[in-house]
Amino acid sequence: MSEIQRTLGVIGGSGLYELEQLANVEEVEMATPFGAPSDSIVVGTIGTTRLLFVPRHGRGHRLPPHKVNYRANVLALKMAGAEQILSISAVGSMKEHIHPGDMVVVDQFIDRTRNRIDTYFEDDGVVAHVGFADPIDAQLAEALADAAQRADATVHRGGVYLSMEGPQFSTRAESELYRSWGVSVIGMTNLPEARLAREAELPYATLAMVTDYDCWHEVHDAVSVDAVLAVMQKNVAKAKEIILELALSVPDPAKCPATSALAGAILSSPDPMSAAAREKLWPLICKYVP
Repeated sequence: MSEIQRTLGVIGGSGLYELEQLANVEEVEMATPFGAPSDSIVVGTIGTTRLLFVPRHGRGHRLPPHKVNYRANVLALKMAGAEQILSISAVGSMKEHIHPGDMVVVDQFIDRTRNRIDTYFEDDGVVAHVGFADPIDAQLAEALADAAQRADATVHRGGVYLSMEGPQFSTRAESELYRSWGVSVIGMTNLPEARLAREAELPYATLAMVTDYDCWHEVHDAVSVDAVLAVMQKNVAKAKEIILELALSVPDPAKCPATSALAGAILSSPDPMSAAAREKLWPLICKYVP
């Protein structure tokens, strides 16, 4: 087997529960200080890249977006050796020119979630404030968009992902409001995920798979659920091709800003830090706390 050069974590969204392209496959049960991830982590290789795959909603789509343990998913990937994370997410389009079946490599987020834990640093006497102005890693996103082009996908480079609470979809008034903000796509999962990836110092990029237009689109009201599911199936097949292409050209994360996001971000003195806090946060803070 070729020597492993990179390790890429992949979080699969709706419809994407397994990757058939992997060689040397094994499943690993993970436990984290923040609980169990959505499912076991599937480990395998594509060329010189080691892939760590977890289905966000669990196999069989058992977990709704507001019940996913995002902290455990991200930390389990980090503990298993992931150097960066690719998020695959089904979304609705908020722009006429972004059609069902297209892929969007977003570069910004708006957070409209309400009831989710979006930090590792809470209730442990450890305060950290990471920068999040640019939530997507530019290098990984560029490699992802290039991979999508090589896979003959219709890909849009850049765009704003609005993360809503769910599990219900938007009202028509909300949908029109979000469109007035210039939002490109809407989904339910990438926040708090991206925030947690930043705290875990993992470069993060999103491949947003467009399944439908949101309810703002008058014509789309006539589209059946079967038609949406058919688009989703095609999107998942194309996403698997894109993952394969990306795995063959994963960039070196060493110079990505996210890999040192906690440097200078931890405000708490290590001296009074409790043993319990140290143990719980150790996979995150071990580089910075003696």
